[in-house]
Amino acid sequence: MTVERAARLVRTERAGTTERRGVADLPFRFADRDLVETIVAERAEPAWLRAERLAAFDAFDALATEPNRLYTPYIDLRPAELMDVRPYVQTAAASSAAGNSGAAEVSADADGLIELLADGVTAIGLSSAANSAGVVLETLGGALARDPEGTRALLEGGQGLPTNDKFAQLSRAFWTQGIVLRIPAGVRLEKPIVLRWRVGAPERALLTRTLILVGDDAAASLLEELSPGGPEIACAAGETVPQALFTGTMEVSLGRGANLSVASIQDLGPRQIAFLHRRAEVGPSASLHWALAQIGGRFVRSRVDNRLVGDGASVEQVEIVFGDASQLFDLTSYTTHIGRNTSGNLLSKGALKDAARAFMKGLITIEKSAVGTDSFLGEFGMNLSKTARAVAIPSLEIDQPDCRRAAHSSSVGPIDELQLFYLESRGIDPDDARKFIVLGFLEPVVARVPMADAQDRLRELLEAKWASRVADASAA
Repeated sequence: MTVERAARLVRTERAGTTERRGVADLPFRFADRDLVETIVAERAEPAWLRAERLAAFDAFDALATEPNRLYTPYIDLRPAELMDVRPYVQTAAASSAAGNSGAAEVSADADGLIELLADGVTAIGLSSAANSAGVVLETLGGALARDPEGTRALLEGGQGLPTNDKFAQLSRAFWTQGIVLRIPAGVRLEKPIVLRWRVGAPERALLTRTLILVGDDAAASLLEELSPGGPEIACAAGETVPQALFTGTMEVSLGRGANLSVASIQDLGPRQIAFLHRRAEVGPSASLHWALAQIGGRFVRSRVDNRLVGDGASVEQVEIVFGDASQLFDLTSYTTHIGRNTSGNLLSKGALKDAARAFMKGLITIEKSAVGTDSFLGEFGMNLSKTARAVAIPSLEIDQPDCRRAAHSSSVGPIDELQLFYLESRGIDPDDARKFIVLGFLEPVVARVPMADAQDRLRELLEAKWASRVADASAA
């Protein structure tokens, strides 16, 4: 029995029998070789893609759910109950909306929009400026049909995903929907491109990949939105709505001198399970900015891999969590410095109430070639109730002593009483003072969202979570 299988066990009732699941046991059973063959056959995919999917499945089947021994005590897949979910096989490659000609579907404050609803595509469009600059925005299925060899070069071998991550290989093997965005060299977009996923049908699984390619000296910003595909489903007393699964990768490649900012607002429904993986290869003198907000979902497992391969490459990453009820957020950040004079500034923050939990795990690796590295990793948790729990595990692996800086910091605790005293001494109501402190704690991501209406929406989501806390306290 492996260490993972020997971890704490839980009994779950299913079909009249009692099953035992360890904290690291997979919560689904659809991922098998037969599903690969079904996807390939029903989608009439080429032989090379079948081989690619099978290689990914073999890797998925062989990998542990948590490859890093430092993090194995901090994995818990038990909130996910996905034994009966059915993955989508056939998905749309183009928009079904009338008049899908591009610019008419894009708002004045964006340069592009793609919206995907479960297995369908509701909108794809580019502004006239982006279209004339040669920007390409399409589904992964559409890219495969339009440019088979170019798409093969992107997918074959799985070079955009880490080979040691089980859930990344899951998406590589079983994806049936995806997005491809290409920004040509020298193109600098002034407005963001919006990538909108609307998902959550009970007992369905949508497995996706997103590929972002930014050419030399190009610049762009993205706004990713993950939200429910419809209103919450009501059910009879004593019954529960089955869960849904969403897996998504974002595979980013930045050329020399490129600049990319990515903001993500995740507000999935309360029965949604999500496995999210973002990986970036950052070229010479290129810069990448992540601003990630995790608010919704029953269980969210998010991993970010930054590889600073070019000299002078840089990354700035901020990820926040605001959890309530029994939500569980599992966040992992890996940053690898390879080029000379690279820099990284990574920050994770979690505010938790009720019985919510968050694991914030991070590793900075400085390879021998990474002379002159400047890197910082900070992880901070704020527990708003006695039953909330945050765990922060920052770590460093340094093979090159000639660094400008290599540091990490972490803390977990309640709201600072001195901050409360300061605000209350100036006549601010105690509940308002707590609200100001918590929302200010999470503001670093809000301020980095590129569209004003999206910033407002994120602030509304955060305030709504705080308001539910106040309402619960009043009811008690």
